[in-house]
Amino acid sequence: MRFTVYGASGFIGGALCRHLRAAGHDVRAPERDEIPTGGLGHVVYAIGLTGDFRSRPLATVDAHVTALTDRLRGADFDSWLYLSSTRVYRGLGSGTASEDAPLEVRPTADGLYDISKLLGEAICATVDDERARVARVSNVYGPGAHSDSFLGMLLADVAAGRDITIGEAPGSSKDYLAIDDLCRMIEHVAVAGRHRLYNLASGVPVTHAEIASVITRETGRAVSFDPEGPTRTFPRVDVTRIRAETDLDPAHLLDRLPEMLATWRTTR
Repeated sequence: MRFTVYGASGFIGGALCRHLRAAGHDVRAPERDEIPTGGLGHVVYAIGLTGDFRSRPLATVDAHVTALTDRLRGADFDSWLYLSSTRVYRGLGSGTASEDAPLEVRPTADGLYDISKLLGEAICATVDDERARVARVSNVYGPGAHSDSFLGMLLADVAAGRDITIGEAPGSSKDYLAIDDLCRMIEHVAVAGRHRLYNLASGVPVTHAEIASVITRETGRAVSFDPEGPTRTFPRVDVTRIRAETDLDPAHLLDRLPEMLATWRTTR
């Protein structure tokens, strides 16, 4: 099959290109400013900003919205998959976040990321074609992951021998998804997805305390927490929809973390 991956120079896009090519697919990876013509096959839109969105608000909107409309307008595709984020669920509080949950966003600088992602989702929803889909992706980890992510910064501190202090409360938690599991999920949704919106996540929140415990056990290094650090949690992400369509059993971060720590220590 033919795939076109926008954002192939990024962490997710690059890993996805390698996964698809290894599976025998024909993969096009346009340059950042290139808008290819002709049949695009299955399109995955992975252009986006992550931890630097607060310092680059206009670039964030360009990536999540403007570049999307430029490429979607008049495109000839077999399917179109826009990668959004489970971060949009952060206003739900506790409980479980399904794809149909009503969302709350605030027009603030910190809310710009969520709003721009949801606008990108809404643009895809206006396409009168069930092959235009959206995937809300959780916190992705793996080789080549962004060093400015929470997990990336922890691993960098371990590798550099720095004191390890977490600025949030031990009970803070996130959902983590391995990049190889995400690539398999994306391939399925692009080719055979039966819905227009999917949560792509592990479905299992992991607390900072659990991560700290593994770091101490594997490295002998103590991990401290800011006593005034806030508790930040997200609702449990409902992955019933993707699980019903695949036999994927995503890896648990705590099972993979010892190997990740060993790799970082040997590559310092």
